[in-house]
Amino acid sequence: MELLPASTGRGESIAGKLLLLIVAFLMCIGVVVVYSSGAGWAEQKFSDPQYFLWRQLSFAIAGMVVIFVVGTLDYHIFRKISKLFLFVSIGLLAILLLLKLAHVIHGAARWIGFGPLKFQASDLAKYAIIFHFSRLLAEKRSYIKDLHDGYYPMLVLLMLVVALVALEPNFSTASLIAIIGFTLMFIGGIRIKYLLATALPLIPIAAVFAIAAPYRVARLVSFGGGEKEFSYQVRQALLGLGNGGLFGLGLGASKQRELYLPLSYNDFVFVVIGEEYGFIGAMAILLLFSGLFVCGIIIAKRAPDLFGRYVATGVTFAIVFFAFINIAVSSHLMPTTGVALPFISYGGTALLFNSLGIGILVSISRFRKKSETMQKALALLESKEVAL
Repeated sequence: MELLPASTGRGESIAGKLLLLIVAFLMCIGVVVVYSSGAGWAEQKFSDPQYFLWRQLSFAIAGMVVIFVVGTLDYHIFRKISKLFLFVSIGLLAILLLLKLAHVIHGAARWIGFGPLKFQASDLAKYAIIFHFSRLLAEKRSYIKDLHDGYYPMLVLLMLVVALVALEPNFSTASLIAIIGFTLMFIGGIRIKYLLATALPLIPIAAVFAIAAPYRVARLVSFGGGEKEFSYQVRQALLGLGNGGLFGLGLGASKQRELYLPLSYNDFVFVVIGEEYGFIGAMAILLLFSGLFVCGIIIAKRAPDLFGRYVATGVTFAIVFFAFINIAVSSHLMPTTGVALPFISYGGTALLFNSLGIGILVSISRFRKKSETMQKALALLESKEVAL
């Protein structure tokens, strides 16, 4: 593999180590906050206040193992299997919809698997889009700006995945996957006029789809209306953030966790952080995710090749974008969605998928040094053979 020109300094190495430290902090915070916010709900649902604690701790440990294992691998493995990865994710999404049509699954068709071994197919699809688009953008450099050979094939794949996720229904995740896909295409060199020509008709279609379901209309009314229109969740979230003040009520002192705020251990876990640790604690979370973003961009900028650069950008954008969407929803800056806070919200498979992404970032940050060491070793062997 031909390496891109090296940047001066050791930024990627430092960024990789700092990234690991930030993610470890986030996971530790997640274990503590999930236990604090979910003890009451766990007692009510499972008669065990520590139910969420041990599960979150187990997944955090498994996530760190995934990071270190994937970090030692050559990330180009994901380039080789990107097409398979994408087709498998599309197949799983289609199976979920078929099961829903056959009335095997009632309600939202998002989870696939058996017993405790379940995951959201949209999580797999999100990373499949990142891997495959990165491969296509790296391989099609000579004709990436061509409408028929460059843009249309990628657009069809993206719209297929987005449509399948939206029909689950999971409109918020489908929208975020679409934004990630268009962002990668923009960074990869697709003509902006093609992207705008696609986005303009898609916006009204998405708006119609958003108001097609009564619960989505209720969320929009709750967000856009006055205080009297606030939903129960929004009211309790704002009360929790207001209770925290500057320094918070202290660990385990949240009032909203006492069965007032639904999903306080998942979608609205940031509210509990704000209530127990105050404005200072909330800002610390924002700074950690900002640091994660900076580390990811440094790794992408100094990536050894174009595939690594696009993958690092996509993974970083996906994790940080989901984080800030969750925080914006908790702060009533956006309508309510079902987006969890990466590495902190309760949920095992999402944490493992995000750990996979961080492991790939670590692999990218280490690959140039390993490649250059290998090239020097080969050059030394060749010089000795010539001398002999």
